[in-house]
Amino acid sequence: MISEKEYSTKLAEVLSYLEERIKVVPEFGVILGSGLGAFADLVKEKVVIPYKDIPHFPISTVEGHAGQLVFGKVEGRSVVVMQGRFHYYEGYTMQEVTFPIRVMQVLGVNGLIVTNAAGGINSAICSGDLILIKDHLNLMGDNPLRGANLSDLGPRFPDMSEGYNLEWRQKALVIAKEMGINPQEGVYVAVSGPSYETPAEIRYMRTIGADMVGMSTVPEVIVANHGGMRVLGISCVTNMAAGIMGQKLSHVEVMKTAERVEKQFVQFVKELVGVL
Repeated sequence: MISEKEYSTKLAEVLSYLEERIKVVPEFGVILGSGLGAFADLVKEKVVIPYKDIPHFPISTVEGHAGQLVFGKVEGRSVVVMQGRFHYYEGYTMQEVTFPIRVMQVLGVNGLIVTNAAGGINSAICSGDLILIKDHLNLMGDNPLRGANLSDLGPRFPDMSEGYNLEWRQKALVIAKEMGINPQEGVYVAVSGPSYETPAEIRYMRTIGADMVGMSTVPEVIVANHGGMRVLGISCVTNMAAGIMGQKLSHVEVMKTAERVEKQFVQFVKELVGVL
């Protein structure tokens, strides 16, 4: 755990570095999950900055994550897009995993779309479905706000009763229907990974109310809420979870399904950026 002073110093250094390089200060953020990075191709007037060049930034190590910040405009709005994220299972601390959210916060971002590739638990869900996250379960065994509170960035005990903004979800459901996407909502459960869940674990998650499962998103959403951001979450169901269909699980399958629905996903997020 680093001190509040040290954390603030790192944020200030990143802010200074980025402001020297970007043309437009972003108001909206988008985090792209595994295999969903093509949305960044829509960004106009773009400035691309690799994570490895940004002071104090972690490096994305997972296939399907390009590892760069993309600044520019989508649907007339100034945005910053994370083309690839960081995961707890990569060995990073929760503070490192969520550091980019803090960077967005100090840049002035007040709205965030978080996406992920997830395994389907609810049998009513099919591989390839896009599901709006209405709530989450944190089974990662840690919380990114653990330790001294960063009082300049948010309250000690942030409210999570509407972690995924209701008004935005309602708008997104309407847009989904207009686009011919089955409008669905679900509860996302986050686990630490990197091993996929066992059939017994999936039965447990279904019992406690989970509809889809993954290894990301929850830490970012907690920190975004702590920082006062409005959040919309979207899961792309890239496979059915262990024990449901009887098949073996692999990251290859995740990437193939993400590629199959990528065009629809990109258009959906583009429409959302324009109205949220």
